[in-house]
Amino acid sequence: MEKIFVVEDDPAHLLALEDNLEYANYEVTTAKTGHEALKILEKESFDLIILDIMLPYINGFEVCQHLRKSGDDTPIIMLTAKVQEQDRVQGLDIGADDYVTKPFSMAELLARIRAVLRRFKLQTRLLEQYSFGDMEFDFKKYEARKDGVNLDISSREFQILKMLITHEGEVVTRDDIIGEIWGYDDFPTERTIDTHIARLRQKLENDPAKPKHIITVYGAGYKFQR
Repeated sequence: MEKIFVVEDDPAHLLALEDNLEYANYEVTTAKTGHEALKILEKESFDLIILDIMLPYINGFEVCQHLRKSGDDTPIIMLTAKVQEQDRVQGLDIGADDYVTKPFSMAELLARIRAVLRRFKLQTRLLEQYSFGDMEFDFKKYEARKDGVNLDISSREFQILKMLITHEGEVVTRDDIIGEIWGYDDFPTERTIDTHIARLRQKLENDPAKPKHIITVYGAGYKFQR
């Protein structure tokens, strides 16, 4: 049974969330303030956090920011009555995984919970192993095989490949890759990224000149497809 932590200061909303989530077969823990939430999160772990923004004393933005800075990557869905775009952007920028504006239907919230949990499980699984076609990858051991033959893939190439696979079907820009894998302090060039992509294609693609898995999206970046 997956564990969900609900942080909401409105008693009626909190009770409704708790009842509906338990009916949907989730194990639910609740808190009414940001301070109380942080104390609980110091001692317990959860599969997902539903976090209201308008909390007393320590608001939801601050709770989310604290968790991300401490290295806690538990998926977070933020709840708010605010509708301004800048509030949604702020929540996502500081590390929230999704954002639901009140009033919302419980069916929609449950669907978003399922979607966020699916994405998180995929990303967690990808940190260790992934396979498609005749290829197998162990990202924990940095090992790769194609048709049972070991491939010589560098650590940077592994990191790029994992990032592309994690965002399967989505465009990943060169800036995204630089920021996540190199960090902006190292200042690699876009040409550096292109060179690593070319090397990956040589090792993974049956015809590197006509790649089927690591696709160039001209003017945007790259995307992975099986």
